[in-house]
This record gives sequence, structure tokens and C-alpha cells, in this order.
Amino acid sequence: MQRREFLKNGSLAAVGGFAAIESAPHVIASVSAPFVNPVSNPALKTPMVKKSLKWGMVKEDLSVLDKFKLLKDLGFDGVELDTPNNLDMKEVLDARDKTGLELPGTVNSAHWKSPLSDPDPKVREVCVKAMEKSLQDTKQYGGTTVLLVPGVVKADVSYEDAYERCRKEIKKLLPMAEKTGVKIAFENVWNGFLISPLEAARFVDEFKHPLVGWYFDVGNILRYGWPTHWIETLGKRILKLDVKEYSLKKQQDEGLWKGFDVEFLEGDCNWSAVNKALVKIGYSGWASAEVNGGDRTRLLTIREKMDAIFTA
Repeated sequence: MQRREFLKNGSLAAVGGFAAIESAPHVIASVSAPFVNPVSNPALKTPMVKKSLKWGMVKEDLSVLDKFKLLKDLGFDGVELDTPNNLDMKEVLDARDKTGLELPGTVNSAHWKSPLSDPDPKVREVCVKAMEKSLQDTKQYGGTTVLLVPGVVKADVSYEDAYERCRKEIKKLLPMAEKTGVKIAFENVWNGFLISPLEAARFVDEFKHPLVGWYFDVGNILRYGWPTHWIETLGKRILKLDVKEYSLKKQQDEGLWKGFDVEFLEGDCNWSAVNKALVKIGYSGWASAEVNGGDRTRLLTIREKMDAIFTA
């Protein structure tokens, strides 16, 4: 499932999340020094240097190998799969090796339907087991991160309970992360949880573990914040980036979700400022498009627009 749809299907719980921060004093303590992102390069002036996208964005009716060939030919450096998935591992690895298209990371496919913040331990266990499989799969793919939405705050799940449950469940995943060497990367989505950059940084640091970090979504944050503020606070906790655009005017005039219905550089994301902030923290690495996909013509447009935001 496209992660934009994943967001839309369950996310309006974000309303009310701000007030809940006040009831969790442990999340507003001072931010400690982050772990270092090993791919950072302070000398680089173009921080987003590798282009990826989500597997579900490819709408051509092709084999796995031919989809990989298509993306490579269009100028993408990698693609991210959902995992666990129904794809044949051998087929995926064969396509990777024959084309040179990388699999930089994956997106866990269970973290919304079975969130780690759920009151039911059995539901949380589903996500833990799925994440363990994601970490194992990602190692085989040659990737370095699994994107995880750490929890969801809603009417029957308080902010405080979500915080404590998620910390407890994520700690269970650290042995598998250590075994595989694959990092757990939290992402900011409209889930009503970790909606301040200070608490997001604090949440990472409380694990005191080098295999825990952040997968920062530049477009998602525009609903209630500014990308540069988050980048500056998260710093080297940022492991990878998702990129999309968002228009505050369309949100106000046409509705919340209409804000996403703009192309790169036509919304309110100041990509030049984002690039400068990324340079400031020494980021150098992947940026993965998460926008409406389509056929090869549409995918080429996406790659060309990514070129533009990379050099804005």
C-alpha cells in the first residue's frame, strides 16, 4: 500500500496530540548528543545525492526484473519495498544484481494496522514479529534501514501510554537489529505521536543505541511545523529522507489532504533552505520520493523534479 494512503486511512488522530505533550514531562527534557550518521559528509554541498522511490509507485505491468530495469534506465539509484511482502526473495536479488539498482531500505508493512502503541499485547506482538522479519529481509536486500512508524495516538490510546508501550516494544527489536546490522528508522507521519522535534530527538536518544534513528519526511511535517527546524534539531539522528511536497494554501482552500496535490517546487517546502539545513548537519545520502506514481512517463517526471529539488 502506498504510504500516503497508509497515512490517510488512519491519521486524523494527530489532532489533540500537542496538548498531550504537557502530560509527559520525560519527553521535553534536554536533548542529548545524537549518534553519528556514518554517511554524513560536512564538505558536501548537495546533501541529497541518491534518488529512490517506493515500489508501489511503479504502475507499469512488468516483471520484477523489468521494473528494476525501468527504474535504473530512468535514472533512479534505488527503490524501497514494503516488508514483509509477497515478492520472491531470489527474484528481487537477481533483479538487483543484474541492474545495479539498490535496495537502500524497506518500509515495515504492519506498523499501522498493528501499531506498537496498541492496548492489546497480541496486536503489538504482530508488529514486533513483522519488524523482526523486516530487519532480516532488509539485510538480505543489502539495505541499511527499516522505516517504522513508532506508534499511533488516538481516542483510546493516550500519548503517555503510546510513549511507554512503544519504548518497551522497540527495545525488544534491538537484538535483531544488532544481529542484522540494520537500523530502525522512525518516521514522522500524521499519527499524533512525536510531533515536536525536541521530543522526537529525545525519543531516539533514550534508546542509547546506534541502530536507532530517524527517517525524516520533509513534506509530512509542513502540516504542523517547518522542515528546517526539525532537521536542525534531529541533526545526525537523520538516517534517510522521504520527499514530497505540500501546499498550505490548498490545505486551507480545498481541505487537509489536498495539500499533497502539488508537484515538487509548487508547494510550501523551501527546498533551498532544506538543502542548506541538511548541509549544516552534514547529511549526505538517500532521498526517497513518496508521491503519486504512474507509468514510465510519470516516473521520469518524478526523477527530473527530484533533480530540481536536489539542486534548489
